[in-house]
Amino acid sequence: MYLLRRNGTKLLTRTSLNQSILRPRIATCRPYSTLNSFLSERTRSIFRREPWVIPVLVVGVATSGSLMYLLYKALTLFPPEIRGDLREAIGAKHEGDLVKSEQYFHRAWNTIQTLPLETLGSEPYLKLTGVAVAFAEVLEMSNKYERAYEVYTHALECLQQTEVKETLTGPERLRGVAISSKLGELAKRLKRPRAEEQKWLVWAVEELLRIVKDPSNDDVDYHHPGSQNLPMVPLPPWMTKTDIGAPLEALGSFYAEEGRLDYAMPLYLQAVSLLIPPAPKKTSPEDRCRGAQLMGNLSELIMRNPPTPEILHQAEAWASQALANTKKARQETRKPIEKCEEVYAAALFNLATFRDMAGDKKVARELYRDGLEQARSIGMSEGIVEASRALSRLDIEK
Repeated sequence: MYLLRRNGTKLLTRTSLNQSILRPRIATCRPYSTLNSFLSERTRSIFRREPWVIPVLVVGVATSGSLMYLLYKALTLFPPEIRGDLREAIGAKHEGDLVKSEQYFHRAWNTIQTLPLETLGSEPYLKLTGVAVAFAEVLEMSNKYERAYEVYTHALECLQQTEVKETLTGPERLRGVAISSKLGELAKRLKRPRAEEQKWLVWAVEELLRIVKDPSNDDVDYHHPGSQNLPMVPLPPWMTKTDIGAPLEALGSFYAEEGRLDYAMPLYLQAVSLLIPPAPKKTSPEDRCRGAQLMGNLSELIMRNPPTPEILHQAEAWASQALANTKKARQETRKPIEKCEEVYAAALFNLATFRDMAGDKKVARELYRDGLEQARSIGMSEGIVEASRALSRLDIEK
């Protein structure tokens, strides 16, 4: 099966289509490890001399009054025991000193696990895991993926403890979904056993569906489950903006790679129903484009079956819906959304391929041309190559 991918967007070629209460209220996670390294005071001295550096790096606010206010909020958000380490870690990271940043994040992570939960304020496990995620991200930036995997695992274990689970809020549970999804991604990167990757992805999906079905979580922002960012600990993009369909899509892709279409298709369908819900529910244009992308994936999965007329009809129907939903989402945005632009190019090409196979050369040519123009406008090389080839072939077949 020959597929072209760009950030998860698939192009179908003509050839491929034919084939409890806590006592004593302590964060009960056991410290990750001890830190023996000597920590220099150079970075600390920089921030003593210029305290405005941190808020500038974190939020980019222009006025000095706002800077001082944000600095005050950042300093009081965490207990005194870890404020200095977090400040040093963030400063070193932005200076490009990942070794020093790792050391300070390491110590902050060890310390925060020993503190009474009351010192972390509301939703303490968002702050606790936020430090872990920030630490693990620096490890990833240093290509220390095995150690990052250990930290993410430990952070998720903190949320999975029996005595903790009953106390978690909706956003804290969604944090667990995001971390578990990340572990699935890292397990694949580290070439861990497939069963290990599957374990993390399955837990993320099962927990997500439990949260969605829980009526007490009606006010949870499912489409941005990691949006509870911390002024002192800016989290990585995969944590701060993760749509609700991502865990379902990841597990669906896992089963698709395993050839388990009977498992993959229901997951894609569930994700589509969440990202593009029936009226009167609404989601953002970007979420609907994600849903359209999954419709394209469904079309591709269907075409893995023998290409009978019924199969072709079903696959083309999903490709057509993907294009229609993407067009509508693009019309509702004031400025282009990268995901929508990519999905639009792929949807044009995919539907053109189906029309081509059906013998409707006129419509196929129009769609290929539109797809080529769209691919050129966003620099999508795969789309440019494939649409150009398809148009050249149609010219020869005249």
